[in-house]
Amino acid sequence: MHGSDSLPGMKVGVVGASGYTGAELVRLCSGHPSLEVAWATGDSQAGSGVGELYPSLAAAHAKMTFEHFQPWMVAAVDLVFLAMPHGRSQVVVKDIWDLHVPIVDLSADFRLRDPVAHERWYGTVHQAPELLGNFVYGLPERHRVDIVKARAVAAAGCYPTAATLALAPLVDAGMIQTEGVIVDAASGVSGAGRGAKAATSFSTANEDFVAYGLLDHRHTPEMEQAIGAQLLFTPHLAPMTRGILATCYARPSGATSTQALMDLLSSVYSDEPFVVVGHRPPSTKATWGSNAMHLTARFDERTGWVVVLAALDNLGKGAAGQAVQCANLMLGLEETAGLSALGVYP
Repeated sequence: MHGSDSLPGMKVGVVGASGYTGAELVRLCSGHPSLEVAWATGDSQAGSGVGELYPSLAAAHAKMTFEHFQPWMVAAVDLVFLAMPHGRSQVVVKDIWDLHVPIVDLSADFRLRDPVAHERWYGTVHQAPELLGNFVYGLPERHRVDIVKARAVAAAGCYPTAATLALAPLVDAGMIQTEGVIVDAASGVSGAGRGAKAATSFSTANEDFVAYGLLDHRHTPEMEQAIGAQLLFTPHLAPMTRGILATCYARPSGATSTQALMDLLSSVYSDEPFVVVGHRPPSTKATWGSNAMHLTARFDERTGWVVVLAALDNLGKGAAGQAVQCANLMLGLEETAGLSALGVYP
């Protein structure tokens, strides 16, 4: 779908490869038929072996070591992935922009179009506001045509991907009201990154389920921008490693039914290789290790609420898988190359 899979040997670099998202990028690219990981950087792990930090990658990268990032490294690759913590990409992009190498940024630095909104929600002044307009929002199911032509893509966040693919088609069709939308979502602890944190340690997260970021989570403006609706977002930390389950609530804008909702979603996503629409309630386990998102919807006649549920792997379709999907489009490759819609089970 969408491209050719006959372009071998394209080189990519991964900046920030020592984190969970970066490691997942290295894994996906290493199994990709047309991409080769030329280098992987991780300043905190520079000099250590990729296979030493991540034994899961040792079979493909027994001799590769993490390097310190230097801007000149980008000139040697066909595309660069930026998998650094929020706030770092905007500095790096300024240093490499003139090299004219395609960029896929997995941080939130270039997702919001308004630098004032970025400052409000992230608490810092954007370091490269002049480049915000050069980034296409990286959600292929919504912006495929623009991604194909893009030089730089800001891959959509994990929570926003689930909520946007669940709700945006209903907004587009005028089936739900665009005020008072509610998104309740739970994520596995890998979403917090590899760094040691008390809140995501085993003894804290195990056997617990807790809400966080009440009323002011930083993904809220990204969701509102992508969906085109005002919403209240409440994230939760679940005692699992990978996965996101989003339960979204909205008021219908007119007469509707479960069948009408399901018919719309099925029609919108009928040709999408990574979106599975079905009656069964989505399960995070079903998407584990894949680039798939599972989706269903209901209309509750008793209360008058529309309910849409979505599940995905936060490191897959919510991060690294999504970035590779975008890179495939940017490089003229088969969109599905190196990616699977099938989860690992049990």
